[in-house]
Amino acid sequence: MNQTVNPSRLFLASCLAIITTAFSFSIRAGILPQLGTEFGLTAEQLGFINSMFFFGFPISMVIGGIVYHTVGPKIIMQVALVAHTLGILLTIYATGYTGLLLSTFFIGFGNGCTEAACNPMIADMYTSSKLNKMLGRFHMWFPGGIVIGSLISKFMTSGGFSWQAQIWVLMLPTVVYAFLFFGQAFPKPKVEGVTSLAKNFQAMLTPLYIALFCCMALTAITEFGPNQWVAVVLSSSGADAMLVLALTFGVMTVGRLFTGPVVGQFGQTGVLLGGAVLATIGIYMFSTVTGPIAYLAAVIFGLGVCFNWPTMIGFVAQRVPLSGALGMSIIGGVGMLSTSIFQPIIGRWIDTDHAENAAKGLTGSELELAAGQATLSTMMTFPIILIVAFTLLWFWLRNSKAGTVDESVVMEQPQL
Repeated sequence: MNQTVNPSRLFLASCLAIITTAFSFSIRAGILPQLGTEFGLTAEQLGFINSMFFFGFPISMVIGGIVYHTVGPKIIMQVALVAHTLGILLTIYATGYTGLLLSTFFIGFGNGCTEAACNPMIADMYTSSKLNKMLGRFHMWFPGGIVIGSLISKFMTSGGFSWQAQIWVLMLPTVVYAFLFFGQAFPKPKVEGVTSLAKNFQAMLTPLYIALFCCMALTAITEFGPNQWVAVVLSSSGADAMLVLALTFGVMTVGRLFTGPVVGQFGQTGVLLGGAVLATIGIYMFSTVTGPIAYLAAVIFGLGVCFNWPTMIGFVAQRVPLSGALGMSIIGGVGMLSTSIFQPIIGRWIDTDHAENAAKGLTGSELELAAGQATLSTMMTFPIILIVAFTLLWFWLRNSKAGTVDESVVMEQPQL
């Protein structure tokens, strides 16, 4: 209890934990075609497997947000370690569809525990002036880890390694973050009243939080929808699907290094609005272009979704601070729940578009390309809605006190 908090080590451990999350995302996306072939799964069934990844995530995030100030981030991260390990082993030894559903749920549960513990812990370790910067650098390792994981998956697949061997790679960052968290002291809450669940829920019933809640559902599926299906929908576009994924998240990784100054220049709502516009352009290009131009689309799309997740978490932490760890967890949880719900729907879109284009007489790569582009065109609906929503939010915050009252409270808090 008398240990001194070591922010640098805790932050490093948090980054390794989110790299585990990233590896589970990119490597599973990379092996998705192999899973479909080996187990004879339809795109809709693959969508349900994907949905378990995003379904386990919000469940553990919500539970973690509720108990964060009772059990602390240490125990939540211990649960994450158990869930990650179980998920990895159950995936490797899966014998069919049901086993893949269960194992993917455990991995998603562990990923949600990571977010539930690390987001509020980082918010408690750093002052408001550094919050956007550090959240950006923490979440930078999600796309950064996806870049690394995508390249690992690509080269292991090209080298003839099995999908089971690729899943074993997930254990590397898992073991390292467990070691770094071991024996560490953790920070205390810095906002008075934030440990009260009653005050958390009261803050979450404000119009601003409810608006952010709704926006996050679409923000998350805008980011994760195209990315999780890239190996399937772009397999016949003439561009290497895993390189497109790596390039997208490479742009996101570099961009998140500059989250602090970008948000400082354009404001949180301005960044989110600009991102929705770029994401729309990127998805439109994915749905219409072939060959090397798809890599340009990846850059534009990556810039569009680059700042979404850390900015939304920072938005809640700064402007609705009394929502506490629960508020941040709920925002992240609704994003993942939305993504979970839409995964089988997107899979069904692919199956439907595939059938419709096959009925037109298309076959082979022409059929796969037409079906993939049609599905991407439908996905463009998500960021278009966000353009409208963030425009309305920008005018609302500009003409009311909704965006200033809580932020001023946070700015007066002393540094730990």
